[in-house]
Parts: sequence; C-alpha cells; structure tokens
Amino acid sequence: MITETGNGFAAWNGAVYESDIVRSCIRPYAKAIGKLQAKHVRRLNQNVSVNPDPYMRFLLEEPNPYMGGHTMLEKVATQLALNNNAFILIVRDGNGFPEQLYPVPAIMAETKYVDQELYLKFTFLNGKNMTVPYSQVIHIRNDFNDNDIFGESPYKALSPLMEVVTTTDQGIVKAIKNSGVIRWLLTFNTPMRPEDLQKNVQQFVDNYMSVSSPTFGAAGADSKANVTRIEPKDYVPNALLQNSTKERIYALFNTNDKIVHSNYTEDEWNSYFEAVIEPVATQMTEEYTRKLFTRRERGFGNGIYFDAANLQCASLTTKLALQAMVDRGALTPNEWRETFNLAPVADGDKPLRRLDTQTVNEIHKLLNHMDLNNAEKTRRDILQLLKTGGEENFKAD
Repeated sequence: MITETGNGFAAWNGAVYESDIVRSCIRPYAKAIGKLQAKHVRRLNQNVSVNPDPYMRFLLEEPNPYMGGHTMLEKVATQLALNNNAFILIVRDGNGFPEQLYPVPAIMAETKYVDQELYLKFTFLNGKNMTVPYSQVIHIRNDFNDNDIFGESPYKALSPLMEVVTTTDQGIVKAIKNSGVIRWLLTFNTPMRPEDLQKNVQQFVDNYMSVSSPTFGAAGADSKANVTRIEPKDYVPNALLQNSTKERIYALFNTNDKIVHSNYTEDEWNSYFEAVIEPVATQMTEEYTRKLFTRRERGFGNGIYFDAANLQCASLTTKLALQAMVDRGALTPNEWRETFNLAPVADGDKPLRRLDTQTVNEIHKLLNHMDLNNAEKTRRDILQLLKTGGEENFKAD
C-alpha cells in the first residue's frame, strides 16, 4: 500500500510486481532503458571528446562492485515504473570525485531541511534509515505534479485495476474448482441411518461412475431412490471484461500488447521509444550531468549522455539505407556496424568522406581563390578534378 505522511513518498510493498500483467509491462521498459549507453562527452569549442576521463568511464561501466551499468539501469527503471520515483546514491572519494553509484531500494523517502539545505531520509525494509543531501542523489521521477520533490505514486490509479484483475483471477480458479463438486443427487424415499446412506451412495458411484465398472455410462435406480443430475452453473468472467482491464493497465504503463509480446514493427517500436524511453533518457542525461559534475566542470563542456541504440530493431532495408549517413561522415563505420550487432573494426571510429564529396569541397575551394590571374589554371584544375573524381588529391591529403 502507498501511504503519504506530510511531504514524503512511500514505495509499494512489492505485491504489485507479483502480477504477471504488471511485470510483463515493466520488463520491456526496463530492458530498453538498460540498453542505453552512458557516455561522458566533453564539448569544448570545436573539439568533442568521448569518455576523456577514465574514472568517469569506469563509473558508468561499473557503478559499484555488485552490478554493471546495464544491471543498475534496469533496477532503476523497475523502481521508476513501480513508484514513479527512483533514487541513485552518489559516493565520492576524498577529493570529491564520484567513485560509486548505488540504487536506493527504500520503502519510504522523506524530505528534511538542515540549514536551508535539502536532505532525503530513506527508510529501508530492515527498519534502518539513512539521511543524505539531495545534491548527492540522482533522482528520476515521473508524473511530477502536486509534490514539490517527488513524482506522484501510481497507487491510486493502479489499485482499482489490480483489484479487478485479482478478483477475476480468483473467480476463474474458484469456477474451475467448483466444476468438480457434486454432479448427482440421490434422494432416498425411506429413512436411512447415516452409514447406510453413505454405503448406498458409494455403491452407486462404484457401479455407474467408475471407468472400470462394466456398466459405466449407464445408471439404474429402483423406487427407493430418485437420481437427479445437477448442472454446474459457475460464473466465469467475461473475456471482453478481462481484455478491457488488461488494456487499461497497458495504457497506464504506456505500452501495448505488441510491445509486451515483442512482435512489434519498426515503426511501432520507434513510437514506443519516442513516447516512453526517450523522455527517461533525456531526464537521466540532465540529472547525471548536474549531479556528477560541478558548475565549473559543466562550464568546460562536460556532460553525461545516454545514447539510444534503438536502430538495432530497424529493418534490414533501413539499416542498409544508413550507408548514406556513413558516406557523408554523419555516422562512423563502427556506429553503422553496431546497428547490425557486429563487432567494431580498426579505424572504424573515424568518419569517412566520399570521393565525390571531396571533389565538391575542392571545387569550392578553388572557386573561392579564383581571380583574373589564375582563372585559366583554376579551370584546368576543376576539369582534372571532375575527370579523376578527386582521387589523386584525396590520396595526397
């Protein structure tokens, strides 16, 4: 149950995660976020460096001794989906550099102000608590509405649907169990002692209802007993009602049946990615950057970016069409190979330049430097470039 006391947030007790529908909604969501690749990028003037500092690259790849970056992101995504809040504790070394990241599996988080600085008090399942500055916590939230700090809990929206699902499942189980109860009623016309009554009923079952009985399938009774067949009339929940409730839960988690069963098309996955995964990636980019780097470090262009390799689910035609991006230097060969799940190759991180693109650049350069004195020479050079495709100059460069 979700309970709120003052300006606080309490996590669900975990029972909702036991539902197969809820877990099927969360699993593709968590897997997709877990595949996001965190990179330290430094943009300074015209220079762009990827993972320039080893300590930050190691922190993103191995946030703590117990889990890798992919595993931690999956855990954070699961907590975010269940509670609309997820917390990552930053542990720093003696020099103030972040050296470890831990997801916080708290059952409750409360806000406290100490000397006008915001702190979070976490309470864990074992009853212990921990109070840390909010500046040392990466806080990812969803449905950020009434509360100043925390995202709104999904309890009020999810609880009625879970109650319907639980009641429906229990009704199906009880209907199946009730289908095996009394099917025949023997009414004896003469009074009998309890042991004689049970003996006659057992005799009827052995003679006419046992598969090994020679009279199986046919029954007879004399005038001292009346045999009545009881038709079971158990309530079975309507299939349309079940599907409606499931679709409402899917809608609450921003997913659908095709995403859950992994039979989506390229366009369907892109729609899901842009609507659900990309906003979380953007929020993590902002939170990681402003919590792991000081304002001075951010001023020098340092930032954490979460790359989305969602092109891996693209069709083969789409992946082959990306060749145009490689020819123009917008994608490196290794980035293109990654969409095919291929290993990187040597020098594959260097952008390529097509020869005809090189030719156009050289022609523009010659025309920019052309004047009355070198017009004829420029004309000959341009003709030579068009003839050779710029191959000689390209090799010379």
